[in-house]
Amino acid sequence: MFGRFKKTTELEKLQKQYKKLMADWHKLSATNRGESDKKYAEAQVIMDKIEQLKQA
Repeated sequence: MFGRFKKTTELEKLQKQYKKLMADWHKLSATNRGESDKKYAEAQVIMDKIEQLKQA
């Protein structure tokens, strides 16, 4: 009941964004290799940010 009002942390937001980018990357990998590579690159940038937050 009280979880409804819980604020999401920066780490949780980045993890959700990373998961979405990786899903998009996987879908595009079969049809559009160029766009797929762009999504993967974006996902790697997000992963770097996640790793930095975990270390801090």
